[in-house]
Amino acid sequence: MAPEKKSHRKPAIIVSLSDYKRLSRLAEAHATRDPEVSGELLSELDRARIVKDDQIRADVVSMGSTLRFTSDLGEDRTVTLVFPGEADIAAGKISILTPIGAALIGLSVGQSIDWSARDGRVYRLTVEAVEAPAVDTVAAAASAEHRTAS
Repeated sequence: MAPEKKSHRKPAIIVSLSDYKRLSRLAEAHATRDPEVSGELLSELDRARIVKDDQIRADVVSMGSTLRFTSDLGEDRTVTLVFPGEADIAAGKISILTPIGAALIGLSVGQSIDWSARDGRVYRLTVEAVEAPAVDTVAAAASAEHRTAS
């Protein structure tokens, strides 16, 4: 008898209107350079519930959020979700234009999602804690995103 293949439905996600607009433009701008990750991000944005910026809960992963997640490999990591120009894996800054970055956007504490690494393997991660971005971080991210898209 063949082993059962687990299939998990993707969890409901929430994205602020400003993140939705910026990330849609970013994904479209990178569609020819990296169509796979760009497509994954657009797919996540398409299924998100979009809310006004002042209605996004603090426990939802947004651009600039610092979060802690655990994985099915036993990892326990704390990272900050950033635009590509700010990414620095050594400093724990994960780009939204990576498979894991696209998977994290919009998740809230307690939610799990499967994501495909660049090597094709599928991993499951669970968001354990989220710290909302500081207001000045959001402004800096918008400025960085503007420079990246230009």
